[in-house]
Amino acid sequence: MSPNDNLPDQNLDPKDWEAMRQLGHQMVDDLIDYWEGIREEKIWRPIPDEVKTFLDQPIPENGQTPEEVYQEFKEYIFPYNKGNVHPRFFAWIQGTGTPMGTFGDLLASGMNPNTSIGEHSAMYVDRQVVNWCKELMNFPSEASGILVSGGSMANITALTVARNSFGEEKIRQKGLKAASAQLLIYCSVETHSCIQKAAEIIGLGTDGVRKIQVNERFELDTSALRTQIEADLQAGFLPFCLVGTAGTVNTGAIDPMAELLEISKEYGLWFHVDGAYGALAKLDPIYANALQAIEEADSLAFDLHKWLYVPYEVGCTLIRDAKKHRDSFAITPNYLLREQRGLSGGLDSINNYGFELSRGFKALKVWMSLKEHGRAKYAAMISQNNRQAVYLGELVELHPNLELTAPVSMSITCFRMIYPGLDEEALRELNREILLRLQEEGIASPSSTILEGKFTLRVANTNQRTRMEDMDLLVREVLRLGNQIITQG
Repeated sequence: MSPNDNLPDQNLDPKDWEAMRQLGHQMVDDLIDYWEGIREEKIWRPIPDEVKTFLDQPIPENGQTPEEVYQEFKEYIFPYNKGNVHPRFFAWIQGTGTPMGTFGDLLASGMNPNTSIGEHSAMYVDRQVVNWCKELMNFPSEASGILVSGGSMANITALTVARNSFGEEKIRQKGLKAASAQLLIYCSVETHSCIQKAAEIIGLGTDGVRKIQVNERFELDTSALRTQIEADLQAGFLPFCLVGTAGTVNTGAIDPMAELLEISKEYGLWFHVDGAYGALAKLDPIYANALQAIEEADSLAFDLHKWLYVPYEVGCTLIRDAKKHRDSFAITPNYLLREQRGLSGGLDSINNYGFELSRGFKALKVWMSLKEHGRAKYAAMISQNNRQAVYLGELVELHPNLELTAPVSMSITCFRMIYPGLDEEALRELNREILLRLQEEGIASPSSTILEGKFTLRVANTNQRTRMEDMDLLVREVLRLGNQIITQG
């Protein structure tokens, strides 16, 4: 007789379902109160040392009640959020989220399917969302795609397909040793760092990335690109992929997509578009023409947690040639065999189109959000963010102590405060201090960058809660803080 024979079976469900129901209702109520009143709250709060100490404790040996756990969340975690749900969060490029998207995540977690294989509803929702992404980008219906965690995974997925599809080299089977020379990717110096990381991970190394200079608008210089490609061909290298950026992280610059498409055809290069930030600006009529060449790209990466405002995390990779996509990843071990019916039937495994086998039901929040608002509303919201950036740029140009440091592009405005008699080093320290005080006083959260040696306040607005009045407030506060700092010496 086993020593455990007389022990009762255990599980992790609540002992009191009704109490758990009430606690769940309280959580939803607290979130809705938070969203409804967020405009009146400070955007960010420094984390006290005692909170950091509490969050550095070892794993508990015994559990607490759900009510006690939630109370600790409210005391030690909830008040010190990053702030990107706030209407004046403009740092990096981060979306705001929506209530319905949040509830979509709740429902997806409650269902808890592994959305990779098998005959169940989540697989069909995932397929439908990918098809909707193709519609949004005007990609052909026969193209393939996969939902991933975000732009970095979307880009590395696409570049893996590009590498494995190069010529007749059979790189997936034989590795990079099958290539007769170093493979090269081309992009601009303003391209997101994840492209270099992807090149390193897929075996090309940093030396396999050619970073091309940009023009005065921070767009890839196509003349310099041609010169570099020709030089590399003469030197015996193997150019295989050209990356165009639809909205750089620094300034929102859009590379000359139509020209890049033509160059890729001329030299037989895979044309990949990193549209993590800006691809969805295709829905804004003002930017539709500049981004039209996306429709003919071999692959495209873009985020849905930026300009579809759904909660983190979800991005998308689209691949024009579905066979090349599948051939780059498909593998079927004995334990993943498909059947014609039953739970092992259904759609082709999503694992055949990417690296991950374990995948959450991230499609549901996108599905529910698009169902709630529709394409037209999202187009209007994206256009609104872009107009807000233009408005901020106009406010900057109206004041003699403010200066644009880059052309306004899409929803990014880069500017700084200037002041007579201050050299570049002093201006750098002035604007850095303005940035820190904006954040520490809970007023607004821009981020920063350095453009042509100038320390710059960078406002990237993919925020569904921002109003024009927030731009007025931001300019007033920048000037107030700047004058305060100068007065204090």
